[in-house]
Amino acid sequence: MAINHLAPETGQMADNVVGFARALRAAGIPVGPGTVIDALNALQVIEIGNRADVFTTLQAVFVKRHEHALIFAQAFALFFRAAEEWKHMLDSVPLPDHARKKPPPASRRVQEALSQPRMNEVPQVQEQELRLSVSDREVLQKKDFAQMSAAEIAAVTRAIAQMRLPQAELRTRRYQPDARGLRLDMRRTLRGSLRTGGDIIDIHRLGRIDKPAPIVALLDISGSMSEYTRLFLHFLHAITDARKRVSVFLFGTRLTNVTRSLRARDPDEALASCSSTVQDWAGGTRIATSLHTFNKLWGRRVLGQGAIVLLISDGLEREADTKLAFEMDRLHRSCRRLIWLNPLLRYGGFEAKAQGIKMMLPHVDEFRPVHNLSSMEGLIAALSSAPPPHHRSLIRSAA
Repeated sequence: MAINHLAPETGQMADNVVGFARALRAAGIPVGPGTVIDALNALQVIEIGNRADVFTTLQAVFVKRHEHALIFAQAFALFFRAAEEWKHMLDSVPLPDHARKKPPPASRRVQEALSQPRMNEVPQVQEQELRLSVSDREVLQKKDFAQMSAAEIAAVTRAIAQMRLPQAELRTRRYQPDARGLRLDMRRTLRGSLRTGGDIIDIHRLGRIDKPAPIVALLDISGSMSEYTRLFLHFLHAITDARKRVSVFLFGTRLTNVTRSLRARDPDEALASCSSTVQDWAGGTRIATSLHTFNKLWGRRVLGQGAIVLLISDGLEREADTKLAFEMDRLHRSCRRLIWLNPLLRYGGFEAKAQGIKMMLPHVDEFRPVHNLSSMEGLIAALSSAPPPHHRSLIRSAA
């Protein structure tokens, strides 16, 4: 049925569907013009006045992946909440159960998408902001995470989501067919020579199999580290799609494994799942106890095959004693590379005066800041390159 044959009373509905599709696209759901046409055609065969039917119809057309269902339900509730033609139906028609649940973790992102101006409305203030976007990005690269506003944190989150970690390959002991390999594949060579009776021998070779090194992240979630840890979780979520072997642990007064929670496709849903799993967020810090738990219960499980460990902490341990040095040494000996990311390095005159930092520092390979976008880009470059030739290189680049 053609779209232009819509009833006169549904003409505003067509405009609403187009605007709703734009909001879904801004919120992260891929919606194209063809999908909008399908939605308008589907609405002509149902009862427009039935809110539940419209919800189910649009969901069937717009939602193609399971993780987009929560975003769609939240966007639908916000977008059509003030529709005048449905005011008398808000309480009379029951919505599906998943549409009445608590707003999903992506609700803030949906609200921001709905508050954006229309495509054909570009105010002069927005044009001025576009002119300053280059310099603003330069400032954003150097600005401390703890000093950012909510809008700046949202911009940084989007920038972190676009970061990609090149595959730093780790050579294994296994082989695979490789025309440029240095090892002779005797089995394939002899099998191929049987076809010609041994008159012609085609030499087959083997080469080493390279795999990306596993990454294990230990993140401090104490009160002084909560802002940095939350943004670094966005970075870990972004690289988890490219690297499947990423293990993430959060520690404050206890150790919590959030690897499975961070594998959710939607970043807001993943971070909300991590927050609900952890019971000591923004509390105290017991680094030695947490490292002891990790070394005892998880070290042999996740530190094999040349794992790279990222320790994100300010090192301000309340119980700094020889136990902390022992657990750090044990962790260092169990991994291929131990990189300590400390936001205190943002200060130019930083000195390792705290007792906990003094005990931890001798047992790390690299010492880096993690307080802004520039420091994260430096970490990506470090992870993508080969480890330094000397055993311990304390890098203090306060980017």
